Order: sequence, then C-alpha cells, then structure tokens
Amino acid sequence: MTKRPGNLETVRLTLELLRRIPRNRKVTASELHAQVVNEGFKRDLRTVQRQLKLLSEYYDIELDERSMPYGYRWKERAVGLSVPTLNEHESLLLMLAEQHLKNLLPVSVTKAMAGFFEQASRTLDALTGEKKGGAWLSKVRVVSETQPLIAPKVSEEVFTAVSQALYEDRWLDIEYVNSEGKRLSKTIMPLALAQQGVRLYLVCRFEGYIKDLTLVLHRISAAQVSTRGFNRPEDFDLDTYAADGQFGWGEGERIRLTFLINKVLGYVLLESPLSGDQKVRDVGDQYEISATVVDSGLLRRWLQSFGDDVCDIRTERCSDGLPN
Repeated sequence: MTKRPGNLETVRLTLELLRRIPRNRKVTASELHAQVVNEGFKRDLRTVQRQLKLLSEYYDIELDERSMPYGYRWKERAVGLSVPTLNEHESLLLMLAEQHLKNLLPVSVTKAMAGFFEQASRTLDALTGEKKGGAWLSKVRVVSETQPLIAPKVSEEVFTAVSQALYEDRWLDIEYVNSEGKRLSKTIMPLALAQQGVRLYLVCRFEGYIKDLTLVLHRISAAQVSTRGFNRPEDFDLDTYAADGQFGWGEGERIRLTFLINKVLGYVLLESPLSGDQKVRDVGDQYEISATVVDSGLLRRWLQSFGDDVCDIRTERCSDGLPN
C-alpha cells in the first residue's frame, strides 16, 4: 500500500514535540513552534497548536488553559518520552555544554536544545549514586584567576536581539549607556560576542564608520533587530582582534617586556610562559623575564598586582626599537 506523502513527517513532528515538552516548567505553542521550525519542520503555528491539543488528550501532558497563551508540560509523575534516549556520556557532555556555552550560543539554538538539556539533566539525576557520570558535575569546576565577581545582569530581550542580529548578520539599533552615564542611540553592525570572566562584550562597528569597537553587553539598555542585512567585513578576524589585546584595553602594539620577579611567584611563568619567545635568566633570588607581548591595560594591571615582587620593568617597542 502506498503511504500518503507527509505521514512520516507528521510522525517526526509528533516525536519532536513530545521530546521537547519540559517537565519542570510550562512551554507555549509559540515556543515549540519556533524550536521545530529551527529544526527544519515547515509547519505553521496552528498546526503545532492542534497537534499539542491532540497530544494532551492521549499523553500525561498538562494543558494550562487558565492563561494565554496556553502552557504545556509533562505531569509530575508522567513517564514522558525520551527518543532517542541520551546515554550517560551524552548527557554529561550536554550538561557541561549548557553550563559553559549558554552565553555563546545563538538564543534560537539554546531554545531549540532546551528539551535535550532537560532530558540530559534527568538522565544524570537518575544515575547519581549508581554510575560515576551522575556525580561528575559535582567534581569539576572552572575557577577564576582573579577575585570572583557576580555577573552583571543582561536584559533577556537585549541578549535575544543581539544574538539574532549577530547570527543573521543584521544591523542592530541600540540604546547604550557608557561608564560615565552618557546615553547613546546608535545603529551598529554586530561582529562578534566574547565572554571575559563574568562579562560579555559585543564587538561591532557604528554605521558609517570602519573602526571596530567593543561594547559591554549589560550597558545596552534596549536593542531592536533591523530588517536590513549586511555583508561581514573581510578585514575583520576575531582571533586577530583578541590577539591584539582589544579585550584587554590595548591597541595591538607589541612590545618587548623585561622585568625581575621573585622566584617563588615567578616559577609559574616557567610553566606558563608569557609568549613563545620568552627568555628567562636566573638572577639570585629573582628571575629576569623577557617576552614579546601586546601592550595593554590588562598587562599593566597584571604587573601591578605583584606589588614589590616585580621590579625593574622595562619596555621597548617592537616596531621601531625605540624605548617607551
């Protein structure tokens, strides 16, 4: 018997919706529609709403009709659906990815993956005490080299707009408040997103300019994605931008840095050099360190953090050999 075209696609959509309905919170039909569309399903919102209504009649899915839009979630004791089932290793990888990459993924991808993250969490919760993977998350941490700070609050609406504009290469209209409290209204070309410690930075260009700038994301008070797209500038490279010290308050100027440091504190520089051409000379109870680095505010603050344990600091420009 010949199958009607589209039957398999309907089954796939049904499984995708069942897999993405969460257990511990409600999700709307619009959110689920955006997720499945992002996965390549060509279905309108009404189709998804009808499918969800039908599924709530046959499965242990709670339909909250008290508020608009309606919300869906698995009932408290429902078995739910895990197809395909995530194994221990896959669940562990997904949970670590969510923890450390959530600010660096497009919002559309994060939302599309929400059901998988929740399934991974449930899988590891069930394994705790039975297999090593269930306890792994309590055994690993990324720790800061500097004084820990609480992350500044970034507006969810702003982050969503920035993420969309960056992902789709669209101009972005923003309201920005700088460190001096001055409010700016600008149209920008978003080029890159970077995380440094607990802060997020947006690399961009103001419309009509060619200079790359770095904006602190939490200082953007409002953002609106434009319908206008742009071609990414060929002269911009994120690796080069970072290597030039732009995230460390530098302008890319390279210098030959030489200084003396107490041996106890300086030993870490023997294990983790400042640069590939670093030279070390033993000077009694000190090391003389010489390396080619990018001159930046971050570098100067790092040197100052050693106090009297670092002395005789000398710099020389690499471009013309003249001392600073």
